[in-house]
Formats: sequence, C-alpha cells, structure tokens
Amino acid sequence: MRVLLIEDERDLTKAIELALRESEFTVDLAFDGQTGLAKALSAQYDVIVLDLMLPGLSGEQVLVALRKEKATPVLVLTARDSSFDKTSYLNLGADDYVSKPFDLDELLARIRAIVRRSVNRPAPEIEIDDVVINTSSQSVFKSGQKVYLTAKEYAVLHLLVSHRGEMLSREAIYKRVYGDRDNSFSNVIDVYIAKLRKKLGTEIIVTQRGAGYTVHA
Repeated sequence: MRVLLIEDERDLTKAIELALRESEFTVDLAFDGQTGLAKALSAQYDVIVLDLMLPGLSGEQVLVALRKEKATPVLVLTARDSSFDKTSYLNLGADDYVSKPFDLDELLARIRAIVRRSVNRPAPEIEIDDVVINTSSQSVFKSGQKVYLTAKEYAVLHLLVSHRGEMLSREAIYKRVYGDRDNSFSNVIDVYIAKLRKKLGTEIIVTQRGAGYTVHA
C-alpha cells in the first residue's frame, strides 16, 4: 500500500515513515502544502496522512483542493489544543483524524482501517477462487494452505486484487510498490508476477499483452 505523508516536522516525519515502512507500506514524503497537493493530484495513493499546520498551503487548503479532484482517503494530524472543531475536518472531506501527540500503533491501525473502508471491504479477507488474502494479517492461503510471500510479492498481489477488473501497467505497479523516490525501472515486476503465479497458480493474474496485468473481477 502506498502512503503520502505531508508533514513539515522532520523528526516526526522520520518516525512515522519508519513505522510505515516497517509495516510494509510504501511511503512518499512532502514537507509543505504545495508539494503535498501536487503529489496527491499527480499520483495514486491508498491513503494520505496530512498535517494541518504546513508552510505554503495549509492542511485545510490542501484538503479542500484535493476533494475537488480526488476521493483519496485522508487521515488528518491535528494539535490537541487546536481551536478548529475536529468535526469540521470531517466536513471538509477528511476520513479520520489523530491528535498529536499520538501512539504510532494507533496511527497505523487508523490507516489500515481507512484503507479497508475505502475499498468497501468490511471484512479483511479477499477471496479469488481457492486463494484467500487476509489484509489484516497480510497472510495468503491457497486451498486452505498458507502460502509464504515476500513483502514485495504481497505488495504486488494486494495492489492487483485491490484493483480487480482494472489493468495496471508495469510502470504503475512499480511506482506504487517502490514509491517516487526510486526512479529506476526494470523487469522486476515481471519477476514478481512469475513468482506469484508459481505459488498461487497461473490463472490468478492475467497478462494484458504489451500493457500490463489484471486480476479479473
């Protein structure tokens, strides 16, 4: 899952980024409102974590501008002494908020909950034929037997099943899995697809020749 973190406090940003990456999220960063809005509008994210007190554009301005173009889930970071009514964040289009200082485990749990809600899956399990993907535990089973995937293999699989019925190009998959700080590109996605097919069956992921990959709805 790909997260955009828009936060100008560098120490806090490092802590949140580390926690997200340790939980196998791909993280892109922005340290001001204008950069954050530009990234939010130009790329696809599973969730955006947005601080309100930002240089350039404020968090409120970013949120209002974003909601005119996209419905990307947004979790707002607020100061406990903020005079701005927290319900107003939700009215502006935020999906949830966390008050500073906060526990990183709580933040991660809120982010996962937002992502689950955004794809309209109240249950954490996705079933495709005899393959079951538990998005809470990031576990995968085939015919009732657990299948062991690497973090990147799971990231590719989760991305494809989250967009069932859609064709995703190799470039799009690579960008979502590795983030915008890695500008290289190779056949690594093809390698991951081959490994997933070997572990889960050749029919689960369909090649759109010359275009990319899809998992049928």
